[in-house]
Amino acid sequence: MMLAFASKKALVIGARRTGAAVARYLASQGASVRLCDRSTLGFDDERSKMAGVAVEWCLGREDVALLDEVNLVIPSPGVSRDHPLLNAAIGRGIEVLAEIELAYRSLAVPLYAVTGTNGKSTTTELLGRMLRRAGRRPFVGGNLGTPLIEAVGAPVDCAVAEVSSFQLEWVKELRPAIGIFLNLTDDHLDRYASLDEYGEAKTALFRAQTPEDWVVLSREDPWVWRFSRRLRGRAISFGFDEVEYGTFPRDGTIVIRLPDANRSGKELTIITARTRLRGLHNLENVMAASTAALLAGATLASVQRAIDEFPGLPHRLQVVREKDGVAWVDDSKGTNVGAVVKSLASIDPPVILLAGGVDKGGSYEPLRSLVRQRVKRLVLFGEAREKIQRALGQETETMLVSSLEEAVARASAAARPGDTVLLSPACSSFDMFRDYAERGDRFRALVEAL
Repeated sequence: MMLAFASKKALVIGARRTGAAVARYLASQGASVRLCDRSTLGFDDERSKMAGVAVEWCLGREDVALLDEVNLVIPSPGVSRDHPLLNAAIGRGIEVLAEIELAYRSLAVPLYAVTGTNGKSTTTELLGRMLRRAGRRPFVGGNLGTPLIEAVGAPVDCAVAEVSSFQLEWVKELRPAIGIFLNLTDDHLDRYASLDEYGEAKTALFRAQTPEDWVVLSREDPWVWRFSRRLRGRAISFGFDEVEYGTFPRDGTIVIRLPDANRSGKELTIITARTRLRGLHNLENVMAASTAALLAGATLASVQRAIDEFPGLPHRLQVVREKDGVAWVDDSKGTNVGAVVKSLASIDPPVILLAGGVDKGGSYEPLRSLVRQRVKRLVLFGEAREKIQRALGQETETMLVSSLEEAVARASAAARPGDTVLLSPACSSFDMFRDYAERGDRFRALVEAL
């Protein structure tokens, strides 16, 4: 359903990348747009991109007077659901829409969307490459980087979007032709009261689907697999056991069996020997992306070629350097416990694990046995270091340090040939860095300077 923008007086909350993109789009469609942010500094890039665009900038303000005459509110993903402006908008009966909902209603091409706790970016990028190799012209973005709203009107024939739980909190009619649900583990429990509440936010991606749509989901993840009983779309799963229809590994290959109506029930086989992606979790990502690409009409040859060529994304189990027999691995994107579990399981011991940052409210208990079995030394930094020490410090030799610089120096002094030094923090980065990428870049620079 397309919105009639000329009659809209919109308030966009949050003026960074997503909010600015929404404001530009709404203004280009004839809406009257008010753009607010609690901050007053650091918007030079956003302002330059909106030069000549009729937008009312309201920086340093979050008062309810911003809602005067407004009939549409678009919050940026980082804006909490209980933000006073959102509560006031609901109280006044003003429509609140997510950016991806706005984009979906305006898109004229199929949407293929990826959600889950871990692996979203890798799966999204890989799916986009598979479709591109098949001759399609996909937009690839969403939570991965470029807001989905920028796909509207672009020269594309489909949109592949990474979708976070934050983005799904205000969706209503969003209906991807193919939705992927990778996994669900403790994360963002500083925003959600429980794993179930967090998971239910994710499920909004699938609520408006019909039997004409597809859901590609994990049968390995207990929460996701239980949710599969509530799906309205057609489900096809991936996992490590052989099934009649679905995707699974076999002897260095991936076997994909799609329902008869699509591929005549034949087995399609993909070779995994040439991939540069490491770990069982990346095998799951490859299975999910391959299944979705074939459902979207890609050829087996294009899927295989994309897998063979894909170098992986930065800061995800990326070997930075091997020096004096020691491997240094950047997994700065490991911002939650579930991601670190997968990463530790993918690396042969002994491991020196560098972890810490801002705690996200979950339990570190799932790491206990892996730390005991694989980690010879735990080096902890950031705000959460003492909490992690209390949870895991008894399982291996543990030290607390004041910075990432000190963590790398201590790890270097302790490392011996055959060790792997792994930065996989299990925490967000915001106590010391702008984001996980800046943290990973700093780690790389420190390692390269050794």
